[in-house]
Amino acid sequence: MFHYTVETKQSSQEAIHSLEKQLSEEQFGVLWQFDLQGKLQEKGLDFNQPYHVLEVCNPKEAKNVLEQNSLAGYFLPCKIVVYEENGSTKIGMPKPSALVGMLEDEEVKKMAADIEQRLIKCMDQAAV
Repeated sequence: MFHYTVETKQSSQEAIHSLEKQLSEEQFGVLWQFDLQGKLQEKGLDFNQPYHVLEVCNPKEAKNVLEQNSLAGYFLPCKIVVYEENGSTKIGMPKPSALVGMLEDEEVKKMAADIEQRLIKCMDQAAV
């Protein structure tokens, strides 16, 4: 699968708060948070599903990946989404290893696998 997704009983806002805390412990920061529901409603569209896109980054890891292969920047920063669906909140991301697989660069694949495991750990702990 190209993604990793977990469910939580928390609201989307609670999940985001918990996720931010877990990410900071792994030296990842949230660069930007986009409220898709709010933006679509602002544009006059009827969209009632809470849906947030977070762009997350670990500067040291980003530097290392970019120094190895500039094309890896096409996949940066990492995206994590938090949304509500069918009465539960989901936290998910496209797997970095799946994305960089297109680069055919074994060193970047190793880096992406490490980052992926750290992000999965953050997501799992945030979902508790």
